[in-house]
Amino acid sequence: MSTPLSTARSSVSPAKLSFDDDGTALTFSANGRPVATYTYKPTDDQYESPRPFFHPLTTLGGDVVTISRPWDHVWHKGLSWALPNVGPHNFWGGATYTRATEYANLDNNGAMTHGSFTGIDQSGAGITASESLTWTSQDGDPVIAESRRFSLQLLEDPVTDGSETEGAYAILFETRMSNISGEEIRIGSPTTEGRHNAGYGGLFWRGPRSFTGGGFRNQDGAGTDEFMGTRSPWVAFTGKHDVTCRSSTIAFVEDSTNPGAPNQWFARSSIFACLGSAPFFSEEVSLREGAPLTYRYAVVIADGGVDAERAQALADAAQAALRSWA
Repeated sequence: MSTPLSTARSSVSPAKLSFDDDGTALTFSANGRPVATYTYKPTDDQYESPRPFFHPLTTLGGDVVTISRPWDHVWHKGLSWALPNVGPHNFWGGATYTRATEYANLDNNGAMTHGSFTGIDQSGAGITASESLTWTSQDGDPVIAESRRFSLQLLEDPVTDGSETEGAYAILFETRMSNISGEEIRIGSPTTEGRHNAGYGGLFWRGPRSFTGGGFRNQDGAGTDEFMGTRSPWVAFTGKHDVTCRSSTIAFVEDSTNPGAPNQWFARSSIFACLGSAPFFSEEVSLREGAPLTYRYAVVIADGGVDAERAQALADAAQAALRSWA
């Protein structure tokens, strides 16, 4: 059982960041405006593979860039670490794809359960929370012990595309997964089970409905659905909001020390807007007892669109933040 980190607002003056903890979720604010809520005690149905998630995520200018429980995939939760094929277990939600069954409800939806926050640090460039979690099978058996850290940091943002923006911040995310199941676990995806271009599983973001049809960009160029399964150190997505008619950009940056880096990206625009790290996209990775797996990413949330120069500058700032994040 966890104890709320604080029942009162704590703040970091230089970065103008603060947080509140209500006992089920942390809410982070920049300059007094909420920008990120991290629900660590979800109340989701078991079929949705309950797990902590970020939603809503909002730009510094106030535009929401996530959706949670969309009707087409109710197990999509804003931004979350989620894996569909963890040995026989599903920590993604919904039906499981295997070679033997294709998509089927296999009564194997596990849960990532918050244990405690082992600390919160406001002494650096942002606010960093450290968390312990236990992954259990649908029957309640322990599968994985996870040590997780995440940090919110404001970024230097030299705007070059002519947009009127309010800047950018990054969520730095680190997970260390240890096998406690008593057996070797092979982590894969529907693609490793035979379904073409369905290698989802990792740190996954689902965007608002209005972002459908938006565009991707990496250091080599811009496009849409052809970014599915590509490899690059970073990839950005820009979409447009209803009502305000403004644009926002989400960029994923992978730490170069990740196993297999640069790994593939799961990227869709035409069906709905989503982007995710996919280190198990096309090859299974073994998780053995005594040999934890660690993955680190930065997710940038920026007001406005990006041209090649601004996208690279934001990616560089996020990579620098990852390097300096102890």
